[in-house]
Amino acid sequence: MALVIQNLSKSFPTRSGDLVVLRGIDLEMQAGDALAILGPSGSGKSTLLHLIGTLDRPTSGAITLDGQNPFALADKELARFRNRHVGFVFQDHYLLPQCSTLENVLVPTLADHSRNRAELQKRAVGLLDRVGLSLRLDHRPAELSGGERQRVALARALILKPKLLLADEPTGNLDRKTAQTIGELLLELHRQEKTTLIIVTHSAELARTLPKQMEMNDGTLIRWDGGRP
Repeated sequence: MALVIQNLSKSFPTRSGDLVVLRGIDLEMQAGDALAILGPSGSGKSTLLHLIGTLDRPTSGAITLDGQNPFALADKELARFRNRHVGFVFQDHYLLPQCSTLENVLVPTLADHSRNRAELQKRAVGLLDRVGLSLRLDHRPAELSGGERQRVALARALILKPKLLLADEPTGNLDRKTAQTIGELLLELHRQEKTTLIIVTHSAELARTLPKQMEMNDGTLIRWDGGRP
């Protein structure tokens, strides 16, 4: 999915006036690109990701996805667009504790009754096999390790074959070895599924595995210097 961001800004009202979080963001990505966005906590990385994923609306500026302005859609249509075209992986896995691994992966499909259930089930099982969880289909989240839960979340994000995959600190709660495994898996599945990938991360190690890196600095997006002092 091609992404074009033009002069994007986001502010939030406070008692002492508007708090400007993003200012004048410009960004272009071609379909299939992969980008890491670094920056300290509070720099606006997650806010930008939420805007790109249409979870929030910008204060000003424009975002187009494959030439379409998603914010011109009514709320119900926007939710349908997001469900069909955008996959999310968060720092917290947000798995439903009462559901099995397989059921959690299938959660995004429940809102779309036009798809073949048997084909969706087959894809879910296939994705879980690709992330190394073919023997965990019936396990509940409490029975899985942190890395396994994040693998389930990744399979869930890909179940509807999104064109855009957004990952917000996907390795933030994991130990270094598990984080490396999840990072490698994200990139592998991004290539296999031919998605456009954006990862927001504190990890310079993870960022360096992607072909492109940028950094949030005082609400603006700039070229990353590679972590040099």
